[in-house]
Amino acid sequence: MRSTSPTSPRTLTARRLPLAGVLRPNRPSDIWFKPATSVVASAAIPNFTLLALGRLDLMMYTMAGSFCALYGHNLPYAARARALAGVVLGMWLSVAAALVAASLLSSAVALVAVGALLAAAQKTLCDATRIGPPGHLIFTFISSASLFAPQRIGQVPGHLALTLGAGAVAWLVGMAPALVRPHGPERRATARALNAAAAYAERPGHAPARGAAAAAVHAAWQSLLATGAQTPARRALERLVVRAEVAIAAPGDTDADRLRAWAAGLRGAGAVPRPDRVAGEDDELLGVEAERVGGGAPSLWRRIGPGSPLLPVALRTFVGCALAGYASLALGIGRPYWALVTAASLYQANVTLTWNRGVQRVVGNLAGVLVFAAVVPLAHLAPLALVLCCMAFSFGAEALITRNYWLGSLCVTPMALLVTEFARFQEPAELITDRIVDTLVGAVLGVVAAVIVTNRRAGDTIEQALTRVDAARENAERTLASAAPGPAALETARRSLVAALVELRTATDTAAGEWWQRALPEERVVAAERAGHRTLAATVRRQAPGLPEPAVDDTGDTADDPSGARN
Repeated sequence: MRSTSPTSPRTLTARRLPLAGVLRPNRPSDIWFKPATSVVASAAIPNFTLLALGRLDLMMYTMAGSFCALYGHNLPYAARARALAGVVLGMWLSVAAALVAASLLSSAVALVAVGALLAAAQKTLCDATRIGPPGHLIFTFISSASLFAPQRIGQVPGHLALTLGAGAVAWLVGMAPALVRPHGPERRATARALNAAAAYAERPGHAPARGAAAAAVHAAWQSLLATGAQTPARRALERLVVRAEVAIAAPGDTDADRLRAWAAGLRGAGAVPRPDRVAGEDDELLGVEAERVGGGAPSLWRRIGPGSPLLPVALRTFVGCALAGYASLALGIGRPYWALVTAASLYQANVTLTWNRGVQRVVGNLAGVLVFAAVVPLAHLAPLALVLCCMAFSFGAEALITRNYWLGSLCVTPMALLVTEFARFQEPAELITDRIVDTLVGAVLGVVAAVIVTNRRAGDTIEQALTRVDAARENAERTLASAAPGPAALETARRSLVAALVELRTATDTAAGEWWQRALPEERVVAAERAGHRTLAATVRRQAPGLPEPAVDDTGDTADDPSGARN
């Protein structure tokens, strides 16, 4: 029987846009140094080559390829190879479209329209492919700048060759760590799952802790399923993720210190910890292998085609970028692409997150122009100083941006201003003034577009996610009820339910952040999550016999998760 009730009322309500905590620094990413060092390493070869040749005016085209090294650091190397190749191809196509448009179109109005279309397409494709940070922003920054660079059609092939060559260097840099630590990304994902499960075991029943643990375990399985051939190291990692799942199902019977010890053992390149086998573990791993062989992600067309929840955000991106670019032109600013890129950088999953990014962008850019004013005399000393400053800022941006976007902008802004100096040194006061005006114009009109272009599909996405959770839960319960369910069938049913619950939580969080949205079916979401978690616990116990059954209170909730913890 379905756990949900009839459709919720469609009363529309406006939600407040917050200010508290928007600028608060977070803990840095555990791998912040990887993209930071990768982008510097990938830029060094083309940058110093052009410096030696006296052609710094071409550095914008090589930077397009070098920035590809920022992507894919969480992916296993087999998947990273494909993802980085796709990023390089996408960057090359973006630059190609921009350069051809720049060489054929003389109207700034037309170029802004092309830039807005490219930004919307880049945002949609990056979200659909889930390429991860820095997402569409790098593509939009490069293609928008290329649109307004003086260009003749005969120069386009040579400039594109520079982009492709630098992209090839970025691909090699991104793949180089595989020679030293071939299972590094999977080890990190497994360690995160173990630590998150340990945190939940110490706070059983705490909703955010359970949600973080479930998401970390789901991410670890996604990482392992994306790897290539089966190896002893990967099988050992799978056993550790199984232990993390068992900890979530029975937190009261879990040794959190042991989980953290296994996570610590995954650092470096030493042997993967190998815990003792538990009953049912081998059957579960057989199910994982069956899923890896037979599974498949939805096609790209299904993710971006008619009815896709990504389309409203794509429309926001187009409208906001176009408005910002045209407003900049109306104000007589010579670089409307700065306003366009500012607007493009704001768009997140919902209006609340977009508003937060707008505040962070404005604060970071205004502080960043002060950093530029302090550094520009040094950068003007010599071409070598200019190149070194740009590389230092690219490292600093990746080192700080995971703490808070505005902190990263302290380095991104002066780097973007220095990039304009490659062709010729310019008056700093003029650059600073243009940047401040374009930042304010882009941020204001970008947020306005996000508010105007409402995402009414966010509520529909929750309804669809609720339906999928119910279907996945019923399938898991049917599998459990069968006399002797096979390990592959049980594992597939459980993993489908996990994915559906994660999708429901994502859809709910996205809809909750929309500024103008109908009332959310919160009670139905909580009920679906509670029922789903109980079924998940039952499947884990079926796969690993011997786990104690949880106590059940008079409301039907398990004692170790009385709040109906959410993913």
